[in-house]
Amino acid sequence: VQLQASGGGLVQAGGSLRLSCTASGRTFSNYAIGWFRQAPGKEREFVAAINWNGGATYYADSLKGRFTISRDNTENTLYLQMNSLKPEDTAVYFCAADTEYYKIYTTIATTEPLDAWGQGTQVTVSS
Repeated sequence: VQLQASGGGLVQAGGSLRLSCTASGRTFSNYAIGWFRQAPGKEREFVAAINWNGGATYYADSLKGRFTISRDNTENTLYLQMNSLKPEDTAVYFCAADTEYYKIYTTIATTEPLDAWGQGTQVTVSS
């Protein structure tokens, strides 16, 4: 599966953005998929994951309540709604997919590779 992230940009603190990740090449609904981010000078971190049909989601504890992950399998698209953005949310945001849901939210800790990564989209939150 090939992934293409979009929707990043510059937003003021307190604002909102919605990121999209469009998939092609393989059956999108075969994959769990998630969002990650990497700020300058920092390690990549997990943001959120969603299982193949959207029936299960998992978030980084620090982002619960502000970020919402969703997917539309008819459109082969993953979304990340980000609200109440803070300057510390500034990062490059990546989407990634794997046929195993648990691997999405454990890959940072286990370093198990995922099946596919998209290119990142830059999110900048100004204070």
